Amino acid sequence: MLAQIANTDFHGFLPTRGSVMLDFVFLALFAVIPVMAWSIYLVKFRKPDETYKCEWHKRIQLALGVILLIAVTAFEIDMRFITKDWRSLAEASPYYASKLVDYSLWIHLCFAVPTPLLWIFVIIRAMQKFPKPAAPCEYSSCHMLWGKVAAIAMFMTALTGWVFYWLAFVA
Repeated sequence: MLAQIANTDFHGFLPTRGSVMLDFVFLALFAVIPVMAWSIYLVKFRKPDETYKCEWHKRIQLALGVILLIAVTAFEIDMRFITKDWRSLAEASPYYASKLVDYSLWIHLCFAVPTPLLWIFVIIRAMQKFPKPAAPCEYSSCHMLWGKVAAIAMFMTALTGWVFYWLAFVA
C-alpha cells in the first residue's frame, strides 16, 4: 500500500489523485459541518436570557456563508481554468468505467447546486427579519424551518461530496 502511494503522481496535497482545490474542499467540509452544528446548538439549546447566543449564531453563520462563497468561487475557478479535466485524474478509479463516479457526481450536484441558493435565501431573510442585535422574534419559527432545510442540504452536500471524492480520487 505505501509503495503504491509512493509511486503515485500526486496532484494535490493529499495522497490521492485529487487536485489541490478538490483536496481543500474535501477537508474544509470536515470543519464546516461541526462549526455549523455548533452554531445551531448555540441557539437551539439556549436559555431565554441567553440572547447573546443568537448574535453569536448570526456571526458564525455569516462567516460560514462568506467562507463557503469564497470556497465555491475558488473551486469553480480551479475546475474551469486550472485543473480543467478532473476526469483524467479520476480515470484510475476502479469505479470510473462503471459510471459510478458519474452517478455519484450527479447525486452530489442535486444537493450542491441548490444549497448555496438556500443559504443565501436563509441569510438574506434573517438579515431582513431579525432585530439587531439578533434575538428571537415572530420570524423565528420560519427561520428555523428554512435553516433546518439549509443545514440538511449542507450536510448532504458534504456527505455526497465525500463519497464522490473517494470514488473518483481515492479508490
